Order: sequence, then structure tokens, then C-alpha cells
Amino acid sequence: EGVSENSQVWMSHSDSIKALPANGVKLASTHDVEFAAYKIEGETTYAIQYHPEVFHSTDGSKMLENFLVKIAEVPQNFTPNAFVEEMVAELKEKLQDDKVVLGLSGGVDSTVAAVLLHQAIGKNLYCIFVNNGLLRKNEFQSVLDQYKGMGLNVKGVDSGDRFLSELAGVSDPETKRKIIGRVFIEVFDDESHLIEDVKWLAQGTIYPDVIESVSVKGPSATIKSHHNVGGLPDYMKLKIVEPLRMLFKDEVRRVGASLGIDPELLGRHPFPGPGLSIRILGDITPEKVQILQDVDKVFIDGLKSWGLYDKVWQAGAILLPVNSVGVMGDERTYEKVVALRAVESTDGMTADWVHLPYDFLMKVSNDIINKVKGVNRVVYDISSKPPATIEWE
Repeated sequence: EGVSENSQVWMSHSDSIKALPANGVKLASTHDVEFAAYKIEGETTYAIQYHPEVFHSTDGSKMLENFLVKIAEVPQNFTPNAFVEEMVAELKEKLQDDKVVLGLSGGVDSTVAAVLLHQAIGKNLYCIFVNNGLLRKNEFQSVLDQYKGMGLNVKGVDSGDRFLSELAGVSDPETKRKIIGRVFIEVFDDESHLIEDVKWLAQGTIYPDVIESVSVKGPSATIKSHHNVGGLPDYMKLKIVEPLRMLFKDEVRRVGASLGIDPELLGRHPFPGPGLSIRILGDITPEKVQILQDVDKVFIDGLKSWGLYDKVWQAGAILLPVNSVGVMGDERTYEKVVALRAVESTDGMTADWVHLPYDFLMKVSNDIINKVKGVNRVVYDISSKPPATIEWE
């Protein structure tokens, strides 16, 4: 009801329904897919082949609303304010007077989690911001400065050298993620021991992290391990609290706005927990990190100065394990290739590449090649998720 003919839906697999059950009634089809949706006659049972929940299904929200409100008769009572009220009450009851340590990253999820917890337990929340040596350029200090005015108890820990030495010579992306997760926990364990009687570790885990890391209630494959998902080692005697675990990113931003968090902070692009390690394909070296930080800064600053940053869900640069021939002055060069990535999405579960203006891409490419020593070629990634992912690793 209320869905137009030729409405676009997102179907991300190659399966097809060949025949309906005897009591099945066809509701929707496409040029290529005969049975895109059907219902069971005499029942309020509906079957759909596509993903109505994703950004690229243009009437998907309407379909879900119709089903929930008109068929399942589920009341619509989720609002950001109601979530905050319920979650703060739940956290107060769960945590009582216990001390909680939280890893801040400067991103939206951990910041919203911190402010929620701060409302619930105040001074019993201890926030730690770890520099893993794989942040954006100058990000460690700028993020610490950002938190100063928010009333949070934040400690900055610079452990970049420790992470980079552990990652030396490692190329496999899953191994890199696991090393970063392990060292992060070790640093956290060291820091939490400096605070007496800490009982809980808080994390900014959100629902896509859970879905992509664990097979949740069904046969969905694990796409990647996530540094926030999967529990703690036995030696770290902390219980986990994850106030945002059931929310998508757009819901987290709405909750953050209702908490009065600075819109500039809420508008920050998502940034991977393992940082630039998964944007450097192959092994990690301090030189590669510096090259990628410099490239990333040119790209992100360019998006901001051209008024494009807020039109993009996530953007970043990838350092490829490829050298290409080039010319600088009168000399032949053989240097690195970088790929730029910019996608649009609402929840990160699906994403499409952004049609950035050619003039912008030309300017950014020239700036990167002229200003960043070690790079002589720039390419732009025009892949959607799925079948690709937003990050390359």
C-alpha cells in the first residue's frame, strides 16, 4: 500500500524462487525475477526476496511500516528521547555504584556511548583514548581537545610504537585486526589496573558490528572480525556493557542529537577501529602510515573545503601494494598507487559510491601527487556494497 510501480529494491544475491507453494499469491516481480514478493493465501504471512531495510530500497521503510503497523499491529514507540530515558535507567540499575572503563575513539559510537553512561553513572565512568599509531593525521591531540568541553573524564594513552612493532611484517587483514584487538585489550588492561575496583568495560558496539562479526540467529556468514565483538580474554576480569548494541548508525546519531552532542562531532565519518592498518594493503611500516595519513588529510580537507563532506557517508584513502611508473620533472619514478573511496549510505549495511565532481577529483589527485612524497598515481573506487565492502580489508 502506498508503494509505487517500478519502485527500486536492493537484491544482493543470485538466488531465485522458481515456483511458489500451492497457496502462494505473487505480489511483485521484476524483469529478471518473477517472484520478488508473495503472500500465503488466507494468512498474514508475506515473503520477500529483497532487502527492504536498506537505504537503496527506495520504498523499503514504507513496506516495513505497512507490515509492522497494519499487519503485525506493532506500536511505533521508538524515539531517541525514549531510548535515552530507558537506557539511562537500565544502566543505573545494571551498574549501580560500579566503576566503568570505556575506550573512546573520537567517533560517533563511542562518544554517544560515553555521554549515555556519563548521564547514568557520572564520575564512575573512566574514558581512555588510545593512540594506536594508525589514526588520521594529528587526530590524537585534536580528539582529546574535542572532549575537553564535554565534562567527561578522559585520559589519552599514546601507544603507537607498541602497536606498530606488533604489526611489523604482518600482511593478512584478519591477523592485523586480531593483533590490534589483542594489543588494544592489553593496553586497556594496563590502564584499567591503574583505576581501583573497575568492574565493567563499556564499548560503542553497534548492530552492524554484531551482524558482520557473528552469525546472528541464522546462516549469515562472518564477514570480518570486529575489535569490539567477541568477548574478552579470561585474564581480564571485566564484564562488558554495550548500550548501543541494538542500534544502527543513523539511530545512534539521532540519539546523540537528543543528548545535545555537538553536530560536528555527530557528523563525523565512520572510521574503522583498526584504523589505517586495514587501508594499507599488505604489511604496515611507519613510512606507509605517514604516506597514507598525508594522502587522507588532502582528501578529507578537500571534501570539507568543497562542501562535499556532509554529502558523503564515509571517505578515505587506501594505500595499494602496487608501484607504478611515473614522471616527475625529467625523471622516471616508480612509486605508490592510492585509491580514493567515498560512499553514501545510512547504516553501513549497504553503500553506493559517490559521484564526486570530476573537477574535485582532478584537484585532489593533483594535490596528492604533488604534495605527498612517494605517491605518483591516484585511482577512484566505483564499487558498491555489496558485492564489495566499504573498506578494502
